[in-house]
Amino acid sequence: MLQAADAGEIMAEKMKSGKEPQKVQSPVEIRGFRMFSGLISRAEQEEMVAAVRDVVAAAPLVQPVTPGGRHMSVRMTAAGRLGWVTDRRGYRYEPLHPSGRPWPAIPAQVMAVWQAVTGIDREPDCCLVNFYAEGARMGLHQDKDEGDFSFPVVSISLGDEALFRMGGQDRAEGTQSLWLRSGDVVVMGGAARLAWHGIDRVRHGSSTLLSQGGRINLTLRVVAGA
Repeated sequence: MLQAADAGEIMAEKMKSGKEPQKVQSPVEIRGFRMFSGLISRAEQEEMVAAVRDVVAAAPLVQPVTPGGRHMSVRMTAAGRLGWVTDRRGYRYEPLHPSGRPWPAIPAQVMAVWQAVTGIDREPDCCLVNFYAEGARMGLHQDKDEGDFSFPVVSISLGDEALFRMGGQDRAEGTQSLWLRSGDVVVMGGAARLAWHGIDRVRHGSSTLLSQGGRINLTLRVVAGA
């Protein structure tokens, strides 16, 4: 596994931001969640947002519905070989957007983060894109539709600050929370791979990255056997 300083240098080179590679502090680990605070610079965040807008243009955001018929407060799309979807038929990965079109490729800027913080050769199959407008949240859940939990899930925060809640693999365990800010990266692997986690609330307008506010969360997953 790469150290945080190595991750920052490799990512800066891969994203070709035109700036000198910048070393970053070592990650903070809480319950197995590895937090890279401020890993992505403001200029790199802006490039990433532009790339995500291209993804959304090709695969528009949708308002997902749970199998129980509840509308989620986030809007969602994806990039990569597969996209995670939910509807009355259940939670699953699909090769096509609900419109019937293939998912666009995962942006190079996003792939660079995956490579930098995981240090593994296997590329993710899915980059799930969640957009949190004012009032959106994400209840406690496990990421368990992937089939092989030996690969980590990598989460990238862009835009408004979000209160991230972390639990354990048992739903009844206690939780801890911290604020994620734009440019932060979280790696959920090992003991944290099947840990319960969620977003309690978003501090709307706390970032100037998105002109109208809101938070973009990108999560990169390997979908083995799909």
